[in-house]
Parts: sequence; structure tokens; C-alpha cells
Amino acid sequence: MLLSPAAAAQGGSVLLEADVDGRPVGIGTLVLDPAETSKISITVRNGTDTVQRVKTVRISGSALALTFFAYDTTVPFDVPPRSVETRSFPLDPSDLGSQAIGLLPVEIEVVDVQRETIASITTSGDVKGSLWSVYGAFGLGVLVLTALSWAGALIALARRRLPPNRWQRAMRFLPAGIGTGLVAVISLSVLRLVAPSPTAEIPFIVGAAAAALLLGYVTPHPVEQRPLSDVDTVRIPR
Repeated sequence: MLLSPAAAAQGGSVLLEADVDGRPVGIGTLVLDPAETSKISITVRNGTDTVQRVKTVRISGSALALTFFAYDTTVPFDVPPRSVETRSFPLDPSDLGSQAIGLLPVEIEVVDVQRETIASITTSGDVKGSLWSVYGAFGLGVLVLTALSWAGALIALARRRLPPNRWQRAMRFLPAGIGTGLVAVISLSVLRLVAPSPTAEIPFIVGAAAAALLLGYVTPHPVEQRPLSDVDTVRIPR
């Protein structure tokens, strides 16, 4: 739960509750369908001694520290000290299908007139978007770059063009390992198996990077063939 500087200074707290089409946010997965208009209801509980002036309600979805969609709705209202206020408004996510797909962390925030977050709530959202959305295209781009990284490293290994130093060979495989971890995280998200989060992203990316480093480290030394000298004897079979 995020608090505004004013709330923190007063030593109190501002709590946010929300529901979408009557379903409480934070319980289960929030379904976002571009074909349907949703009714958003927010409740702000002001436990501080100052008035909290809400200007905007922001709904956003992010993954891998990147924001893939965000909707800002102007809903101005004041929440007096030690009181509760509730507001409702419709959300038309008709363009969401071109922005994201699959499971994504979704955050709902109430923002004040200085564009500072007063309070927020986070949940997992199931976006019924297209594979060719921004998020889907991002995943496909990472997949292509990862495949090229693996191809370059393996071709260099087959042609014995890797550096003679073990650590340099390991670093040659590192980008492919990181890409493999990213592909795993995005694929699980698009397939609606696991939503991206630090607890899910870090093990996949670090594990894949470590495996690629180890693979590069244990690759054989690129032995070059010694050219024949003038004193070398060549046996000619009869």
C-alpha cells in the first residue's frame, strides 16, 4: 500500500478498496475484456488528519518493469479526515486488445492534484488481448533475439571461434541465457500460467543466465590447427 507524503507526515494511513463489476480487487484474478465495458468502484478510507484530494484513478498493467497499458480517469473528489468516500465510473478498455495479453500485474491507484499516488492496490489481471498486441510483439521480439544469440554462440563454438579464455567464452553465452529466462517469463504470462513478478522473474532469468554461463565456461578450448612447416614430413600412401 502506497501512501502520499501528506498522509505519511500525519502518521496515518490511506487505504484503497476497489471492485470491478462487483468483484473485489485482490481476491482472485481480475478479468479485463476489451469487448466489455467494466464498472469500477473505489473506496478511499482516509485515516489521516488532512483532506485527501483525489483527482485521477489510474489502472495500469506492467511486466518486467515496463508498463504495457494505463488508463487514467478523472474522478475528482475530496476525502475528509477520518472518513470514507466511494465513487464509481465506467471503464471502456476497447483498445486493450492491442496493448497486452495474458496474466499481468494490475495496479489501481488514486492520484492527487500533484500527480502523487495517495494509495494503491495490486492484483493479477487476465487480459483478453491479442498475441499481436504490444506485449505479445515484445515477447516475439525477445524470442527472435534470443534465438539469434544462441545461433551465434553455437556457430562460433562449432567453428572454434570462441575466445580462448574460459570466462570470455562464458560471457559469450550470457545474453542467450538472459534471453531464455525472459522468454520463459513472457511465455508463462501469455499462456496464463504465472503472472510476471519479481518472485517469478528473478529465478527464471538468473537460473537461465547461470546455466548459459556454465555452458560457455565448460565449452572446449578452441584449438587451432598448426600449419605444416617446411620440415614437416607428409606420408603419401601408395
